[in-house]
Amino acid sequence: MKFKWRKWNRIIHRDLGYIFFAMTVIYAMSGIAINHVDDWNANYIVNTKQVQLEKSYKKEDITKKLVLDILKDYDVDGYKKHYFPNDNVLKVFIKNGVVRIDLRSGRGLIEKTRRRPILGPMNYLHYNPVIYWTIFSDAFAVALILIAVSGLFILKGKKGITRRGAWLTGIGIIIPIIYLLIYFY
Repeated sequence: MKFKWRKWNRIIHRDLGYIFFAMTVIYAMSGIAINHVDDWNANYIVNTKQVQLEKSYKKEDITKKLVLDILKDYDVDGYKKHYFPNDNVLKVFIKNGVVRIDLRSGRGLIEKTRRRPILGPMNYLHYNPVIYWTIFSDAFAVALILIAVSGLFILKGKKGITRRGAWLTGIGIIIPIIYLLIYFY
């Protein structure tokens, strides 16, 4: 009995595609987010609000009670602690955020963060948080290689790897090589 390698190639391609469908979408979406890390924060939604205190203060005037009163005036809760990065700046750590106040001018900024609902967890997975996930991610990477290679041999004839597929595969290989030649070497 002759070994039917095309049949097994299709089975491997199909089944790995089904198994790793969700992982492909997760890594693709979080990969796009990581590509644009300088443009926006894919993990957190950051809300900022500028504030102006009614008067200026000196470092010596600041007590925990005064800090709590200032926070209360701006409906900010979740005080954790405060400190002075320098003599003119008060920095207050709050739950899911931070408050910075210039003591001389009274100008301040309240910055609150919250995790993005869908993209945040996807990025968490993309960064391989624990060893077991790294092992699974490595298996996924190997599966992607198998899916890519088996995909080359799915079609026969004019649209297969010996004709049209060869040209398209060649284009897909040349694009990263050109980029590397221009920007890396």
